[in-house]
Amino acid sequence: MTGTTSVTGTTSVGLTEAVDPLVVALDVGSTGTRGGVYDATGRPVRGLRHKVPHGFTTRPDGTSEIDPAQVLREVAEILDALDDSRLGARVRGVALDTFAASLVGVDAAGTAVTACLTYADSRSAAHAAALRRELDVRAVHDRTGTMIHPSYHAPRLRWLAATAPDVVVRSSSWWSLGEYVYHHLLGTTAVGTSTAAWTGLLDRRTGAWDTELLEATGTDPERFSAVHDPGVPLTPATGEVARRWPTLAGAVWFPVVSDGFASNVGAGAVDATSIAAAAATSGALRVLLDAPPETVPDGLWSYRVDAGRSLLGGALNDVGRAVTWLSETLRLDGAQGAVLLAEPSATTPLVLPYLSGERAPGWAGDARAVLTGVGAATTPDDLYRGTLEGVALTYARVADLLAPAAPDADRIMASGRVAKDLPEWLQVLADVLGRPVTHVTARRSTLRGTALLALDVLAPAVARSSPETGATYEPVPGRAGYYRDRRGRFEALYDALVRG
Repeated sequence: MTGTTSVTGTTSVGLTEAVDPLVVALDVGSTGTRGGVYDATGRPVRGLRHKVPHGFTTRPDGTSEIDPAQVLREVAEILDALDDSRLGARVRGVALDTFAASLVGVDAAGTAVTACLTYADSRSAAHAAALRRELDVRAVHDRTGTMIHPSYHAPRLRWLAATAPDVVVRSSSWWSLGEYVYHHLLGTTAVGTSTAAWTGLLDRRTGAWDTELLEATGTDPERFSAVHDPGVPLTPATGEVARRWPTLAGAVWFPVVSDGFASNVGAGAVDATSIAAAAATSGALRVLLDAPPETVPDGLWSYRVDAGRSLLGGALNDVGRAVTWLSETLRLDGAQGAVLLAEPSATTPLVLPYLSGERAPGWAGDARAVLTGVGAATTPDDLYRGTLEGVALTYARVADLLAPAAPDADRIMASGRVAKDLPEWLQVLADVLGRPVTHVTARRSTLRGTALLALDVLAPAVARSSPETGATYEPVPGRAGYYRDRRGRFEALYDALVRG
C-alpha cells in the first residue's frame, strides 16, 4: 500500500504527534550517510535526523571507491545521534539502503581486504569487453536483466583476479557495503533482493545466483550471501547493539535494499503509471512493475526487487557529478538558473556528458566527455548550458527505450539533489523529453522510501502521507524543433566517437 493514500504532506511532524510505530531509516549515498526517524504515515520526525558527509576517492584510471570501515563509523555516529531517550520503546524497525552495485572483499573474520568499489569504478572496462566476447551477451541480459559492464560484479571480479590475485585468495566472501555494515553491527549479512540484483549476478526471474556468470569469473556461489526478501524482517538486535542504542533494543532490522528501489518508493513512483527521474550525483529513469517484464529492452536493466516486483529503467553516471565539475572547473558564481531558463541557442556547445563512463543505454564504460562547437566566443555559461542539455539528452535516450515497456506511465516524478538545487534544469528536461516533469520537493526521498518499505511490514493498515511536490514543468512547444535537431546531432556524434 506504499504511497497509495494521502493523509497529509511529508512535512516533518513533532514526536508527540507522530503515529506509532516509528522506524529508523539509514541511507548511504554518494555524498554522505544519512539517518532519520519516521512515523507510521511516512513523515519524518522533527529534530531526529543526522548526516555525515563523505565522498568517493577517484583517480584518472577510473578508480571510484570508499573505505567501508569509514561508512560503518558513519552509520554508528548516526545511530548515536538518533538514540534519543524520548523515543522510549516506540522504534519498531531499522532499515538501510546503500548506493547500488557496491563490492567489498572480506576475509573469514569479516575484515575488509579491499576498498568498497562503487558503481562508478571503471577500472574493469577491459575485462568487461573480454567477457562480452566470451559470453552470449543477449542471453546474460535476458537472464540477469543487466549488461556486462564495469558497474557490475562479473568484470570487477575478473579484474581483481588479474590485478590483485592475493586479494582474491584472501577474500572468503564478496559483500555489498550494506552487508559489511550489518555484519559488524548485527553479526549477519542480510542482503536484500534488490541489492543482490544490482550486482548483475542474480537471475531476475528466479532470484538465484547466476551459475554461468559465476563460472566465468571463477567464483563460487558460497562466496555470496543468501538473498533475503525485503519484506521479511530479521530478528531484533541484541547484545552490543541493544546496549549501545537502547531505543533500538526491541526493533527488527530489515534486509539492506538498493537506493534506486527506495528512491522510487520515496518519490511516489510505485506502479506502472509513474516514472521516477532521479537526479543526484548519478541519475536514472525507473518504473516499478508488478511482475518481471517478458523481455528487457536493449540498453536498459531490469532488477528483481522482491518476490514479485521488478524495477525497469536505465542509469546515468554523471548528473550531479557533472554539475559539480562544471562549477569547480569553470568557477561559476552559483547563479546559473537563469542560464537554464533562457531560450535555447544554436551556438550552445553540444556535449556528450560522460565524465566517468556511460551506463544506459550504450554501456560504454570507458567513454569520456566530449565538447563540440566551442569557439573563442564561447562563455562559461554556454558550456554550462550545453553540458546540462547533454545530460537531459542522455535521459531522453533512456526514456525512448522505456516508453514501450511502460505505456501507461503518464507522470515523471523528479527528485534528488540536482532537482532541488537546480529546479530550472527540470524545464530543460521537460523540453527534451516532450513530457511534463513534476518536481518532488520532499527532502531525502530515498531515505523516506527506505522507511516506507519497512512500514509496509510493520504498519500495513496505516494510511501513508504523500510526497510533497512543487511545480510541474510543461514542455514549451516552440522548443521541440531545437531539441529534435540537437538529439540527432547528439546521436551522430555518439555513433562516431563512442560507439564507433
